[in-house]
Amino acid sequence: MQDPGLLYVIAVLLPLASFLILLLGGKRLGIVAAYIATAAIGGAFVLSAIGLVRYAREGDLFTASHHEPAAGQDHGHGAAAPAEEPSGGHGTKDGTLVWKGQIRWAAFGHDVIRLGYAVDNLTVVMFAMVTLVATLIHIYSIGYMHEELHEPVHDPLAVEPGEPPLERPGRFPRFFTYLSLFCFSMLGLVLSDNIFLVFVFWELVGVCSYLLIGFYYERRSAYRAAIKAFVTNRVGDFGFLIGLAIIWTTLGTFNFEEIRAALADGKLTGALLTVAGLGIFCGCVGKSAQFPLHVWLPDAMEGPTPVSALIHAATMVAAGVYLVGRFFFLFSPTALLIIAMVGAITLFMAGTIAIVQTDIKRVLAYSTISQLGYMMLGLGVGGWLAGLFHLITHAFFKALLFMCSGSVIHAAGTQEMPQMGGLLKKMPITAITMLVGTLAIAGIPFFSGYYSKDAILAYALHFWQQAPQTGLYGVIAPTLFVLAVGGAAITAFYMFRLWFMTFVGKPRDHHVYEHAHESPPTMTVPLIVLAVLSWCAGYSFGLGQPVIELALQNGPAGQGFTAHPPHATHELAGTFALGAVIVGVVLAVIFYGVRLLSPDEVAAQFPRLYRFLWHKWYFDELYAAALVRPVLAFSRKVRAFDWNIIDGIVDGVAYWTARLASADGRFDFWIIDGIVNLVGEVTYWCGERLRWLQTGRIRQYIVFLVVGTVAVLALLFYVTTLFAR
Repeated sequence: MQDPGLLYVIAVLLPLASFLILLLGGKRLGIVAAYIATAAIGGAFVLSAIGLVRYAREGDLFTASHHEPAAGQDHGHGAAAPAEEPSGGHGTKDGTLVWKGQIRWAAFGHDVIRLGYAVDNLTVVMFAMVTLVATLIHIYSIGYMHEELHEPVHDPLAVEPGEPPLERPGRFPRFFTYLSLFCFSMLGLVLSDNIFLVFVFWELVGVCSYLLIGFYYERRSAYRAAIKAFVTNRVGDFGFLIGLAIIWTTLGTFNFEEIRAALADGKLTGALLTVAGLGIFCGCVGKSAQFPLHVWLPDAMEGPTPVSALIHAATMVAAGVYLVGRFFFLFSPTALLIIAMVGAITLFMAGTIAIVQTDIKRVLAYSTISQLGYMMLGLGVGGWLAGLFHLITHAFFKALLFMCSGSVIHAAGTQEMPQMGGLLKKMPITAITMLVGTLAIAGIPFFSGYYSKDAILAYALHFWQQAPQTGLYGVIAPTLFVLAVGGAAITAFYMFRLWFMTFVGKPRDHHVYEHAHESPPTMTVPLIVLAVLSWCAGYSFGLGQPVIELALQNGPAGQGFTAHPPHATHELAGTFALGAVIVGVVLAVIFYGVRLLSPDEVAAQFPRLYRFLWHKWYFDELYAAALVRPVLAFSRKVRAFDWNIIDGIVDGVAYWTARLASADGRFDFWIIDGIVNLVGEVTYWCGERLRWLQTGRIRQYIVFLVVGTVAVLALLFYVTTLFAR
């Protein structure tokens, strides 16, 4: 193939073709729908793997190199000069290989919107990750969603407690139809070469999340969660549109490289640049569930567990971090500082909430929010490489953790950890693979999360060392690092708490324990593959630097953003991180492993703090009081005005119109029609009475004529005589 970029175009179109086939085939496809969808995303993975190998060969992707920040930049703060591109977008000089293509879509005067694709090092890495994780989730879903093949499906959660379970038709093909559309949307987002096309796929990702979160729409909690996710993301997208408007009106283009070149020429600077960057970031805050728009993601657990794995690992929430990385050159130092602050607040807040959650999926949901906060923090302090490195490693171990939780739920029939315990004996594969994911996310050495999270902490510490020690930076810079280190301890604590409560100790509910069993191979094989990736994704494999880091920095996407903190800073940050992790693990062992201390007693000693964390920092209550209830109250007043005033006027006019029409009808019926009918009836009566004169006999008619003539002459004679007197 002369244009290797077409491999990626075809890879994007395969899930779209699957979606169309499943949409047309409908319910009659049955389990074949899963095979079609899995083959489509598996084919996309094969094409992305071929593209990755070819790109690595032509672009020296895994050759050790050291890019420094672009001149005049502080680790990516502000706009960087564009990388030189070979003619036609192909070549390998200085690692600037880009495969691209465009078509003209619309023109507004001299400004033209072109839609196209661009494949650089960030694209090939993201594409490989998304397609691989999505393929494994598709395979896993064949086993997890098998109940949807049965008729009818019994859903006890769709009715009130005590009522018989709801019976409904199975929706197995529909689930895979939505998955195919979801994958198409995310892959299209990654492949796009301009922010306008990204926004199109961005919104399509939101639609797919709405459909999948509300898949069990008979459940009130599910359709409310879907609406909450959709509305919350629209709030962030409002800021996104503001950013798009500023970029278009000032630069006249949506293309990433054209925007980058324009920024290097100083065509967008100052406060307007900051507002444009923060506008784009608002959309990322919504998609990646960052403070203060994080509230939708925990409720999104109402969807099937494979959906949770896909959303949290490779699609929706990853899209926000990816866009910050892709558009990193747009953010001014002020915007980057705000991004770092939002990330730090988010990672700490979500981690503290996860400590007290008892629903296994909600613990992982808040874990995702916290890890996304780490990524945003890394990007905000200039760690472009670290933030995206953690995005890739997180995709593997978070997909693993969610799919392991799904395996537990599938086998045990409950999501509540206090009802579990002792499942290690019943589900050894699930338990061991979930332990690998726990070790990775906690940042234990030799597992992937250790390398990527350690890199973020190193950048945060370097940011503190380089920042002014007085003023606002003197307060914010150390706070960012302290929150990151504290978050590492909290992560280790709540993740080992989850694992101990689920798999270790005596069974706390014997019915759940007896019901539990290991999942089928369609579910456990993807767990094993992801466990291997969660273990080794951060390794260098003899290249002197983690392979993923090399792939991200060796190419145009990473130029100007890939400088590493000094080795001493990295070691110091690693020491702090390892110490924090050890503290978190030890506390988890004490409370939930050997149970030397009772967590219930600690909660009883700090009831206000426990309630604060249990109520998730009261964000839902705050939004309900400040936004939801006022909107509902205003809506009720508008409804009352509409009902009593608008409808009253309309109904009143209609009532009196009807009364007038009724009176007019009666007048027309009794008077007008009455007179007309009376004349007709009298005429008819007269005619009936005169009919006897019509005998048909000529002699009689002659007699009548003679008699009539005589009568007329007599009458004339009488009248004449009368007047003559």
